[in-house]
Amino acid sequence: MIKKYTTISFLLLCVPFFLLLNCCLGRKVVPIEGSSTRTEALIINHTCVEISQIPEYWIQKARAEFGIAYGHTSHGSQIVSGMKVLMAQSGLYSFDGFGSKKALLLYDREPRGDLGNPDRTTWALRTRKLLDTGWGDTNIVIWSWCGQVSSASEGNINTYLSLMNQLEEDYPHVIFIYMTGHLDGTGEEGNLNIRNDQIRDFCKRNNKILFDFADIESYDPDGNYFLDKRANDGCYYRENGVRKNWANEWCAAHPGSELCASCSCAHSKPLNCNMKARAFWWMMARLAGWDLK
Repeated sequence: MIKKYTTISFLLLCVPFFLLLNCCLGRKVVPIEGSSTRTEALIINHTCVEISQIPEYWIQKARAEFGIAYGHTSHGSQIVSGMKVLMAQSGLYSFDGFGSKKALLLYDREPRGDLGNPDRTTWALRTRKLLDTGWGDTNIVIWSWCGQVSSASEGNINTYLSLMNQLEEDYPHVIFIYMTGHLDGTGEEGNLNIRNDQIRDFCKRNNKILFDFADIESYDPDGNYFLDKRANDGCYYRENGVRKNWANEWCAAHPGSELCASCSCAHSKPLNCNMKARAFWWMMARLAGWDLK
């Protein structure tokens, strides 16, 4: 009898605690209109980094309403690295893996892998498993490439686009974000840019949402263009036979800029990561309803 009452007392004490823990550390995101019902494309590129233009309301709305699963490996981490810098600069851009205290809910590196790792199709199966097995607070899914677009064929990219499109149809209340592959120094005529253009053209024709990873790497914050100078993912380019770095040059010309704040930016320079983080929040605001006004 004593053991029975002890068990009941333990449960009575623990249930409120777990309810409070769930309230504090997590929350269910609101249902949203998925990608399949869009009437126009949303292209996030180098023109989307000036976040001072975004009214705070739309950032707060995105934080409250979105739960994001972001599958990536090292190159994809550039966005998250920049987001950490931005969060340190302003609590408005807070995020974590719980959605606590109204932070944006971001499951970083979930699911595991990337769009070409371990192969070019497993990511789609992992997405379905995630969405089918209780991750009810996920309403945005993002996958990034590592270096696999560089070697991709037209058929490989068609497979990616087809799998993404089918996911959108099968999960109408989830937003799926398309992405281009990072620069590799092969310039405008290289296979990478041809395949990235294939992704861009598909997204524009079919009203998709595209985070144009490569386009952001092709411009400095002043709009100077470097893809025609064979820029790569490290922000290096060649001019008159001389190897230069547009991120280093821009930060040297703008000492103290928050865009140049230090971070561990995989394969690249902090400026690149910080620009991508700002473009990410621009995308969140647009998805939350911001109409650029």
